Amino acid sequence: MIVLGIESSCDETAAAVVRDDRKILSNIVFSQLDEHRPYGGVVPEIAARSHLVHIDDIVGRAMAESGVNFADLDGVAATGGPGLIGGVLVGVMTAKAIALVHDLPLLAVNHLEAHALTARLSDDPAFPYLLLLVSGGHCQLLDVEGPGAYRLYGATLDDAVGEAFDKTAKLLGLPYPGGPAIEDAARRGRADRFAFPRPMRGRKGCDFSFSGLKTAVARTIHGLADPAADTADAAASFQAAVADILADRTANAIDRFRCDHGDGTLVVAGGVAANATLRARLAALAKSKDFAFVAPPPALCTDNAAMVAWAGIERLRLGLIDGLDFAPRPRWPLDAA
Repeated sequence: MIVLGIESSCDETAAAVVRDDRKILSNIVFSQLDEHRPYGGVVPEIAARSHLVHIDDIVGRAMAESGVNFADLDGVAATGGPGLIGGVLVGVMTAKAIALVHDLPLLAVNHLEAHALTARLSDDPAFPYLLLLVSGGHCQLLDVEGPGAYRLYGATLDDAVGEAFDKTAKLLGLPYPGGPAIEDAARRGRADRFAFPRPMRGRKGCDFSFSGLKTAVARTIHGLADPAADTADAAASFQAAVADILADRTANAIDRFRCDHGDGTLVVAGGVAANATLRARLAALAKSKDFAFVAPPPALCTDNAAMVAWAGIERLRLGLIDGLDFAPRPRWPLDAA
């Protein structure tokens, strides 16, 4: 089984061809970072226009590099949401055209499900498993029982963790995107320099909150005589606070998952899962709880089309095929997938 995947939900135009033995035959990603960096974030209209300009070339390159023809495909998968609707439309319409011309099944993939199932592409953990999904727009803990079968344990009450990274980086005068910039600066800083708060830590449940942490960083930086000289320490202290928050809430989720299923695997996925400090902290937590731990390679944590193709394979195996009348969705809760 071979599936072409297309990803266009934010600021990466991507296409990949993946085989059901977990072989990635191609995985092409065109980043729009240079187009959005002057604005300090993603501009939806610029993103949609860029997807439209580049999508045909990216799909063509992915097919050429894979060494297969459209006739060899068993399906075409595209991110159907959630995301910036202009970009999602570009990807879905491209996939529909390919599916129609080549008589292929269409698989409209929830972008969050693609992240959720990436660990099955890289490491193949058995269902069910506990997922910590951390990205620019989402921060959730879910019980993953299979494609289309998710139970939400907890989510952020305000900012997503990736959004908190981006906003904190901007406060610190670091470049966009904020996650890699803060991680790099934190390597040169002292994580114990600033006593930033850990919202929700010690409370019952699995929900998150990051807005108070972001506000504390803003107030601290505003009160410093020479903020530029303290950037590394602030970045390290912020990153340590995020690690503590994620570990605390995930520990509660592990306890709940154990009650539901017994021992299992903790999977961390999404763009923020590429952060080495957070990965190490969560791996240590899983070990202390006698859980296995899986984090996909960093290149598969950030947005890519290989994860979309793999989610398409998982859904195609179950006969979860979509019609050409599928309507792209700007919002699409994973537990309603």
